[in-house]
Parts: sequence; structure tokens; C-alpha cells
Amino acid sequence: MDFQAGILQDGSPMESLEKQLICPICLEMFSKPVVILPCQHNLCRKCANDVFQAANPYWQSRGSLISGGRFRCPSCRHEVLLDRHGVYGLQRNLLVENIIDIYKQECSSRPLKKGEHPMCKEHEDERINIYCVTCEVPTCSMCKVFGAHKDCEVAPLQTVFQGQKTELNNCISMLVAGNDRIQTIISQLEDSCQSTEENSEAAKRELCARFDALAALLEEKKAELLQRISQEQADKTAFIQSLICQYKEQLEKSSRLVETAIQAAEETGGAAFLMNAKQLIKTIVEASKGGRLDKIEQGYESMDAFSVSLEHLTEAVHALDFDPAEEDEEYFDGEEEEAEE
Repeated sequence: MDFQAGILQDGSPMESLEKQLICPICLEMFSKPVVILPCQHNLCRKCANDVFQAANPYWQSRGSLISGGRFRCPSCRHEVLLDRHGVYGLQRNLLVENIIDIYKQECSSRPLKKGEHPMCKEHEDERINIYCVTCEVPTCSMCKVFGAHKDCEVAPLQTVFQGQKTELNNCISMLVAGNDRIQTIISQLEDSCQSTEENSEAAKRELCARFDALAALLEEKKAELLQRISQEQADKTAFIQSLICQYKEQLEKSSRLVETAIQAAEETGGAAFLMNAKQLIKTIVEASKGGRLDKIEQGYESMDAFSVSLEHLTEAVHALDFDPAEEDEEYFDGEEEEAEE
């Protein structure tokens, strides 16, 4: 049996109870609610499984002796660790199930009050009770028989309402999963930024140690190479920071869109919902397809290219000595040949 939300007066105790019985994923009454320990929030078991599968796409192919995985609670972002049983290892909340049964029995005995259903603007005494598929707007039966939609294809309002609300809920789940992936990328970028800085400092220390051994003769060269490393570090860090800003901006936009979609999904009237649902769904789908941001390549944070070997210079310094006078000319000729090479 379907129960329409909001059939009671605003601010009533039953309406407040109803809001507490809504799953944050599907925005419907809890179905087989499970408790997420230790944050104590509830989810439908199916919704919890969908979020878990999105965070652990390869879980089904794992062996039975391997731990289940992890996901974040959509209500408080607390990380939940699961065993090899997955979400089926979470405890069912029988108390919430009993409260839902009592609530549904109470709602079924309360008829919809007159005046709460949207009325047709063209026929003021007619309720909006059908959906014009051709024009994609809710309308009334008189508009279909005698009015502007008499040649249009129509469908039951409740059928279209349920279909588009299901589609919107799927889009919300898709956005939530996408936000988790974006957050993961941001964390990886921040780790890469830290690794870049640490590797840069390590390269600087190694370079200083090598140049200190060659004393003042190589100080100028050391300063030049240090500047090159610092420039590379600045360029890479600036690029990674720009990526982090872009991903955070995309995450913020997506989060705002999720809030808008959740507010729309909480709309209980089919006609009022359908007036904005299609454009909102289109906006969500376009947002999900777009925003292909750049990523750094593997090993981008490495500074191995700035490792300098000075063994040959050390050997040359140890080999320096006074040359015999008769070999001066041969010595200089040898230097000229080496310079040409």
C-alpha cells in the first residue's frame, strides 16, 4: 500500500514522526532498516547495500575469508567498517519497523482533506488528476476531454509521479556516490601534495650534502640547481592545489544540487512535484556527465629527476696534482680534446 506524505497538518506530531522515518537515501519510509554502528543512524538495508557497493565495486568478487570493506554514513559521514557479510551483518532495527507499521495504520485511517489537492486553473472545480505526456505537464480530465489537451497522450498522474520520483531518487544516489569519489580524489591529491613537498625537501638535503663536499667551487652551481628544484616544486604544488580547488568547487556545486534535489523529493504532492521534477532531473544528469577535471599522472610528485651524481667530480678533484714542466703542453692539449668532446 502507498502512503502519501504530508497528509497531516503542518507541525503535527505525526508529521514530525514521519520525517524521522524517512531514509536519507531513497527518501521513502524505511524498508528493513538497519542500524549503522557506532553512529546509530538508520538506512534501508537495500539503500545501505547500494552505498556499500558504490564504495566497494569489487566486493562481490572477493573470497569469503576477506573482510567486507567500508563506506561512509550518508547522514554524518562516519566511516563504517563491515565484515565479510557486508550490510547483511548489520543489525535490523525492529523498533523502527514496528513504529513504521503503527504509523502506516494511523495514516491509512485519515482521508485526504479537501482543498489540499491542486486544482486546474482552466477548470476551477476540477482536480489535477492526469498527466499530459505530450506537453509534459499535469492537467485535469476536463482539459483532456474538452480543453487544450484533448488531442494529447495522457497517463495516470500517480504512475508518472512514482516514475519520476524513482528517477530522481536514483539521481540522488548517483550524486552521493559521485561525491564520495570526489572526496577520495581530493584526499589523494592532498597526500600527493604532501609527498611532493617531502620529496622536494629530501632532494634539497641530498643536493646540499653533495655540494658541501665540493666546497666553495660548486656553491654557485648548487644554488642554481636548488632554484630549479624549488621552481619545479612550486609549479607542481600550484598545479595540484589548483586541482584541489577545482574538485572542491565541483563538490560544493554538487552538494548544493543534492540539497535542492532532496528538497524537491520531499514534495508530497504529485502535481507540485512534477512541475519542476523533469528540469531538475535533467540538470542533475547534465551535472553528472560534465565536470571532467584533470588528474595528475602517476609519479607526478616524484623529484627523482633532480638527483645529481657527483662521484666523477670528486674523483677529478682527488686526481688534481702538480704536473711536470715537460708535460705542460701535452696536458693542455688533453684538456682541449676533452672540452671538444
